[in-house]
Amino acid sequence: MTGKLYVVGTPIGNLGDITYRAVETLKNVDFICAEDTRVTIKLLNKFEIKKRLVSYHEHSVKQVSEEIIEHMLSGETCAVVSDAGMPCISDPGEDLIRRCIENDIPIEVVPGPTAVASAAAISGLSSARFAFEGFLSVTKKQRYAHLEEAAKDTHTLIFYEAPHKLTATLSDMLEYFGDRKISICRELTKIHEEVIRTTISGAIEYYSDKNPKGEYVLVVEGASREQKNEDLTIEDAVIQARKLVSQGMKPSEACKEASKLTGFKKGDIYSELNKS
Repeated sequence: MTGKLYVVGTPIGNLGDITYRAVETLKNVDFICAEDTRVTIKLLNKFEIKKRLVSYHEHSVKQVSEEIIEHMLSGETCAVVSDAGMPCISDPGEDLIRRCIENDIPIEVVPGPTAVASAAAISGLSSARFAFEGFLSVTKKQRYAHLEEAAKDTHTLIFYEAPHKLTATLSDMLEYFGDRKISICRELTKIHEEVIRTTISGAIEYYSDKNPKGEYVLVVEGASREQKNEDLTIEDAVIQARKLVSQGMKPSEACKEASKLTGFKKGDIYSELNKS
């Protein structure tokens, strides 16, 4: 009989935030996969849970995943946890999920705290629609490409950042995003929890004489419609209109809709559409 993988959310700071179901699950599984066993053991000790721990991090994904899958195929149950919050989001657990699916191993989620939703809720910025951007790459080319792409998104943007990279990230954001509103959420649910609601330039000034400490979640205002459209060309508008026509819309209506989406005049789009 095949075992099962439990994806277990753990506290992002305050250990009191763990759910009753999470505690029961960790007590009942055969073994636990942890991002950092030194961090997880503190949680287990707090709730008097004694289980076999398997170290599962970005440098051991391939080899350890195969071993974990073999154990579950033989009937053992496993819980995967991260150092804090929901595992399998921006961490190696993603690979384990895929391997379980490939091997028809059942997966059950035990939801818990998440820094993304917590930061969005108290940011003061729109949380109706947001995009989780995770950590920016340390490789400049990838980092700048990520920021350039994200700069056009009208949804609220949420990033994770380490303290030693915070000031550089804020400077890069100012360059690529402009001076938008930002909520800097630090050490969520911990003793020194702090939320600074300001602008990107204001945040840079704030940290000009302060040494960033703790873990950060940055919630950034999305692009305005004007910002999103300023990089578009009339050719982009025509492509939008042509796509709508191919879907059965009349050319005049397609140009009207493309005008709403891009900001170009309907007549100009219609004229260019008829040339092509």
